[in-house]
Amino acid sequence: QVQLVESGGGLVQPGGSLRLSCAASGIIFSRYTMNWYRQAPGKQRELVAAITRGDNTNYADPVKGRFTISRDNARKTVYLQTNSLTLEAPPVYYCNTTGGGGDYWGQGPQVTAPP
Repeated sequence: QVQLVESGGGLVQPGGSLRLSCAASGIIFSRYTMNWYRQAPGKQRELVAAITRGDNTNYADPVKGRFTISRDNARKTVYLQTNSLTLEAPPVYYCNTTGGGGDYWGQGPQVTAPP
């Protein structure tokens, strides 16, 4: 059974940073591309960043230069370093992979802004 377990969400100030983690189990992690998506309230889920098995990375235009995706195959974990966050509508970030014969999603760590 494939599982993606995310961590690292929480309260962040505008312009601040978070490091999100996604630990995978049930798949041969090193073989597959890993993705981070986000979904803001009332909006569609969008691809933020992807990293291939060969460590090639791609980013959505809005986050280029501010976000960094990386992976640790020994720990079966993918990371998303988010800098200079804008928090008009804090999104939920989801880890994803279509490896292992399916389409698997994490539970989504919430990024929240202070009141």
